[in-house]
Amino acid sequence: MDPVAQNALAAQFRALHNPKDTLILGNVFDATTASIIASLPTSKAVATASFAIAATQGIDDDDMTMDQNFNMLKNIAKVVVPTGKPLTADLQDGYEDVKATIQQAIALGIVGCNLEDVDSKARTLRSLDDAVARIKLALQAAEQVQVPQFAINARTDVLAHGGTIEEAIERGQAYLNAGANTVFVWGGPKGRGVSREEVEKLVVAFDGRLNVIKRFGEGFLSVSELKTIGVARISVGPGLYRIAMNAYKEAAENLLSAGI
Repeated sequence: MDPVAQNALAAQFRALHNPKDTLILGNVFDATTASIIASLPTSKAVATASFAIAATQGIDDDDMTMDQNFNMLKNIAKVVVPTGKPLTADLQDGYEDVKATIQQAIALGIVGCNLEDVDSKARTLRSLDDAVARIKLALQAAEQVQVPQFAINARTDVLAHGGTIEEAIERGQAYLNAGANTVFVWGGPKGRGVSREEVEKLVVAFDGRLNVIKRFGEGFLSVSELKTIGVARISVGPGLYRIAMNAYKEAAENLLSAGI
């Protein structure tokens, strides 16, 4: 993609993150789901989910390599980029060379990414200084290839590592100051979650520049509630993947049990 056009698309994607008009993303995991989301007139952008991309390859999210992620991202980009809709990719922790990772993503036509503050190899939370430095490196990499508007959704896993909401706020504000477009506070895989009260605190602390993951099912904040609170972005992570797989399993069970 022409760098000028790609930078304009990145700027457009940044602008979609508006607390007064929340961006809703249906995360995809292969070319087929990307084509579906990109074709919907109600879809303003396309986002990937690394957990689901890993699962389709029979890999745990934490074990997926950069090459394995990018093999799928290439196929997704092929169907999304021609539509003119912004594509943002879950790049996990950015891998070993975050600058090279960002530039490889930009070469595919991608205009934004999720970037985690964990060390995927050590499985530990990075120091605040290290995480901030990696965000700055990512943006420097984007500027070097003439896409300075590249949008980073900086994910902090501090709650999942036993930290407090105050620590999440400290990290998020530092990431925004480093140039991130939004912050995603991950509640952890074992149900820690982020409460309504905490979401409200984060919205105030980040001036609305917050990504919240929408959970399907009863007892979770709805899209309308999150919009009322004033978050800039709602994503679903592997939520749609799980719904699709459950439907597939149910249909297969019905089919295979018909002959019993």
